[in-house]
Amino acid sequence: MLVIGAYYDGLYKTLLVAHILCAIIGFGAVFLNALYGNEVKKRRGLEGIAIFDANHKVSTVGEYFIYAVPVFGIALVLASDKVWKFSQTWVWLALLLYVIALGVSHAVLFPTLKRMRVLMGEMAAGPPPVGGPPPQAAEMEQLGKKLGVVGPFLDIMVVVVLIVMVWKPGA
Repeated sequence: MLVIGAYYDGLYKTLLVAHILCAIIGFGAVFLNALYGNEVKKRRGLEGIAIFDANHKVSTVGEYFIYAVPVFGIALVLASDKVWKFSQTWVWLALLLYVIALGVSHAVLFPTLKRMRVLMGEMAAGPPPVGGPPPQAAEMEQLGKKLGVVGPFLDIMVVVVLIVMVWKPGA
């Protein structure tokens, strides 16, 4: 049997710090995105686009840290000298919830944000038609409602995973 470390040795502690740091940076970068969305909504046109783009840039950097979270988590299980096992409820449940949240992000959140950015650019490119709102406004409203559900769902998923990892059911 190959032993790559012992529970709570220097390697384990280093992996734990990396795991927690990636979670703080990654999820912290995206957890309050709704606040940016509210600011975008208040500032139409180029100002709103600038806020949207800045938030998107920060969120994209945060994504890389989010992707690293389970890498370090899995490494922690492997380096725990069998103290933690993939068969323990808290380990597989945290991974499952992470995969679900990542799936929702890729299937719903990212395409919705991408479409919103296109519509914002179209609306900023020219004046609205005479006698009414721009034709993109109704679609933007619908996309905003979708984000109003998906964003809080993803935030709740982060909290639930954190609870699972702190309380460790099945440990």
